[in-house]
Amino acid sequence: MLIADDQPLLRASFRLLIDLTPDLVVVGEAGTGAEAVAAAERDHPDVVLMDIRMPDLDGIEATRLICTSPTTAATKVLILTTFDIDEYVFQALRAGAGGFLLKDVEPDDLLAAIRTVAAGEALLAPAVTRRLIAHFVGRPEPVARPLGSLDGVTDRELEVLSLVGQGLSNAEITGRLGLSLATVKTHVSRLLAKLHARDRAQLVIVAYETGLVALKQPKGVGRETGKLAGPSGPSDRPRG
Repeated sequence: MLIADDQPLLRASFRLLIDLTPDLVVVGEAGTGAEAVAAAERDHPDVVLMDIRMPDLDGIEATRLICTSPTTAATKVLILTTFDIDEYVFQALRAGAGGFLLKDVEPDDLLAAIRTVAAGEALLAPAVTRRLIAHFVGRPEPVARPLGSLDGVTDRELEVLSLVGQGLSNAEITGRLGLSLATVKTHVSRLLAKLHARDRAQLVIVAYETGLVALKQPKGVGRETGKLAGPSGPSDRPRG
């Protein structure tokens, strides 16, 4: 673990908690984004606990540099934020962060989140995902990625992507679509490869940016409108 936060008291608190946990080790601390990037290059942590608002270099740019550098691309970034006042969470996810936590997180939840991100899974709770989507639906900027960028994705994969974008876990998707957990995981893996997404968090971004997921998505709408038919809708594509 690398802890990056400009508040020494918070860094000390997080370090104390992590050092008391047998399977987690703190390899370094950073008080600025630039220090975090340098420490990641030097220490190669599995996970960086990254604050967004830091001097010198903010957590978003630090995340982007860590996630795109060949020497630290395997490092996962877990963002710390005060979401209600922070407008940069989605930018951080786009930069490559594996998820985010509120700074008032319970200790056990923090440790669980670290393990989740270290395992390569995105940390996006359904309720928080919906808030992120709602936040971006209300923005005036146009959709950045055309629906055509989903060419090559099967209808079943579109169904899975839509549900990922709505914040459903793999287990919840199995219940919704009537698939096995292994099949859902396979679809998610194929989506990651086809869409060149780093992790599940970036699949959520794709689902929003293509218009596949809207704040209020009507059921049974066909693909040609940019929205997805319901799970029981017909499909001529491979179902997997």
